[in-house]
Formats: sequence, C-alpha cells, structure tokens
Amino acid sequence: MKKFGMSLVVMVSILFLGACGNSKEAKTDASKDSWETIEKNKKVIVGLDDTFVPMGFKDEAGEITGFDVELANAVFDKYGIEVEFQSIDWSMKETELENGTIDLIWNGYSVNPAREKKVLFTDPYMKNEQVLVASKKDKINSFADMKDKKLGAQEGSSGYESFTNQPEVLQDIVADQDAVLYASFSEAFIDLESKRIDGLLIDKVYANYYLTQNGKIDDYAILDGEYTVEAFAVGARKSDKTLVENINKRFKELQEDGTFAKISDKWFGEDVAPK
Repeated sequence: MKKFGMSLVVMVSILFLGACGNSKEAKTDASKDSWETIEKNKKVIVGLDDTFVPMGFKDEAGEITGFDVELANAVFDKYGIEVEFQSIDWSMKETELENGTIDLIWNGYSVNPAREKKVLFTDPYMKNEQVLVASKKDKINSFADMKDKKLGAQEGSSGYESFTNQPEVLQDIVADQDAVLYASFSEAFIDLESKRIDGLLIDKVYANYYLTQNGKIDDYAILDGEYTVEAFAVGARKSDKTLVENINKRFKELQEDGTFAKISDKWFGEDVAPK
C-alpha cells in the first residue's frame, strides 16, 4: 500500500511538471512571430464580438458575416490562408490574444494609447466616433442633457475607456458617476428601448446601422460629443510583426484594386477607407 502511494505521488508530480512545461511552452510560442506557423497551417484565428453589426455578427442563419469578416477573408485569400472567426468575450480580448487562443482582434477595434501598450496595431482602415444615442422623446439634445440620467456602455469598449479617461465629458454628470455596463450593444439597446437607461454611449457605425436596419433611425438622436475621433485597426501580439506587415501590404493592394471600396459600399454605401 505504501509502495502504491509513493508511485501515485511520482505520477502526479510527473503530470504536474508536464503541465507546467506545456503551459510555459504555449506562453513562449505566443511570444514569437507566428507568421510561419500560420502560413504552414493555412489558418488564422480572428477573435470578435459576434453581435457588433455591421462589422462582425451572426446573421439570421447563424453565420458570421459583416464588413470586417469580408475584409479579413479578402486579406488572407491572397495568401491561401483560411480565416476562422471565434466569438469571444470582448472584455477579455487582449487576454485571449496574449494566451494564443486567437491570432488577431478584428472587429471594429479602436486604436488608443492604452491598447497600443498591449497590442501591435496594423495601419488604420476606417474612422469611427463615439456618440450618444437617446430617444428623441426624452429631449436629450446634447451630452450636457445627460445630467443625473442613466448611461449605458459596453464593457471593455473604447467608448467606456473614453468615458473613464475623460470624466469631464460625461462621467462627472451622469447618475452614479458611472455607466451601466453590458456584454454587448444589442443588450444595451434593449434596455434603452425599455427606458431602463436614458442614453447609450456607442460606436457611431453600430448606432447608424442598428437603428437603420430596425427602422428606428427617426426615433433616436445620435449626438456627437467631445471625444477624439477614433480609427479602426487590427490588433496582433507585439511579436507578430510579419503578420501585421502582410496585412498592411494587402490593405494597400485592396484599396488600389477597388476591392476595399466594393466591400465598403456594400455595408456602408460609401468608401470608408481613411483619406
């Protein structure tokens, strides 16, 4: 019995050390330029919030589609690489990237100083603004009209980061000096329509598309504020310089041959490439 116990301890120790070794190896792999591996496996994994219309979302058939989805496919098609789109918790996007569960964050991902410390960004491919959406019936005509009112925002979004980094714009005046946080903008819109919140801080591209598609664009005010105009780009690990270089190269080609404009016109009715 004693001999069996000793054997069991040895086996557990071996398994533990093996697990530690695998964990360390995975972390080391995530710190290397992964282009050769991606090219060899013919697959790249893109993480996205699958409710973020029109950038990347599930359609009525449950298929992931959107502007970013088509753009990603167009980029990697040239390299003969399949894009696998993986739904993630948007508030954990940088962690998923660092852990190696995804290779890229590509879903209306705004560039800002805090994120630049964590990821390597591609060249910007689109501009965006953070806006306030409110029912016209509530007569909220400016950010200042949100005084003592309930604001909603998406957890982990660039809008919420702007909200906390520039408190004088909204945070200092709204109820509780904070926003009600949601996992997705679709959930936030449900509460906005149900009057559980008075206003929603959101990406302009999402607000316009969502309200237009649902026939509610005339019922809501979309108000520009004082936050800095943002740029959408693709986020990669700091080590993935070759991957980023190849995406940038393809972005340029797609803009020159008209493919980018074609995809853009389909989703926005105009060419949204940065001028």
